[in-house]
Amino acid sequence: MVQIADRMARIQPFYVMDLLARARGLEAQGRSIIHMEIGEPDFPTPAPIVAAGQAALASGETHYTPAKGLPALREAIAGFYRHRYGVELDPQRVIVTPGSSGALQLVMSVLVNPGQSVLMADPGYPCNRHFVELVEGTPLGIPVGADTGYQLTAELVEQHWREDSCAVLVASPANPTGTLLSQSQLKALHRTVQRLGGVLIVDEIYQGLVYDGEGGTALALADDLFVLNSFSKFFGMTGWRLGWLVAPEAVVDPLDRLAQNIFLAAPTLSQHAALVAFSPEVMEILEVRRLEFQRRRDFLLPALRGLGFDLPVTPQGAFYLYAGCEAISDDSAALAERLLGEAGVAVTPGLDFGFNRPESHLRFAYTTGLERLEQGVERLHRFLL
Repeated sequence: MVQIADRMARIQPFYVMDLLARARGLEAQGRSIIHMEIGEPDFPTPAPIVAAGQAALASGETHYTPAKGLPALREAIAGFYRHRYGVELDPQRVIVTPGSSGALQLVMSVLVNPGQSVLMADPGYPCNRHFVELVEGTPLGIPVGADTGYQLTAELVEQHWREDSCAVLVASPANPTGTLLSQSQLKALHRTVQRLGGVLIVDEIYQGLVYDGEGGTALALADDLFVLNSFSKFFGMTGWRLGWLVAPEAVVDPLDRLAQNIFLAAPTLSQHAALVAFSPEVMEILEVRRLEFQRRRDFLLPALRGLGFDLPVTPQGAFYLYAGCEAISDDSAALAERLLGEAGVAVTPGLDFGFNRPESHLRFAYTTGLERLEQGVERLHRFLL
């Protein structure tokens, strides 16, 4: 028999993928399903990006790039921070990765020794804890709630920090809650983690999808922290598998060496396509889409509250609503199954996002058109009658 590594017992699947497969199966049988389960923008990749990818393919841009990415793309990413956030960033600190997952793997592998712990919010994105497990570290999920906007605070970090802790990972905007950390909150977190002898890692992969204010970047605060980002969400390039990491200068070399050994480089075609992602033409397209996501949020949030779901905090970004369902059911997984089978509405149960009362929450993704969301709310209303 094949011996499976012990760590695999601690790495769970995405439950939403099983639910999505069942939803697709029902659709194959002729059922109409409203999809609010998957965290993928429904908009296609902007046409100028696609055209740039096609042009790169036609001109033979199919060879390896440097492990840290195309120099021109790293320059463009640095320019993005300069033009949008007023942050001067050395392109040498930018590492282009195969999705933000590649960035997470690099960061955890370089920073975390076996047995060391990484603090993170619970609920949170499941891969965060799994990448810690992959390097034999210990993910410390800290329960958070509406009182802190479902985010870690400097006080919570101070309270839960252990002798074996080495880093804190936060996300702004966050999955599944859509909430933000203000610059003052990030500054307090950074100051506390630095004093405790750790490193702050900030997931900004939903940066750009912010609806109340401009948002910002942790890079404006200091140069000794790590920032993850992605071309998947705001830029609509999920299948192109492209992200980036901004790291302290002293850590770039080990990250580069590890990238060479793990995946050599991010997809060449995707990198050439992304060279136009920051152009005014594409940014104009993305702004229209951001406003459409905001329209969807502003419809779905009060609609779910009116149906009895508990949403005490208005999410300021991403495209998720993390809704308490205790008034309806004490088993969110069973409720999600019933909503799919009986109402034709696919949503994600809290099981995917940690151990902090997952049975009491559902995640609704507004990654489908407003008309379909309206139909989904009507189906939920009939189901709950």
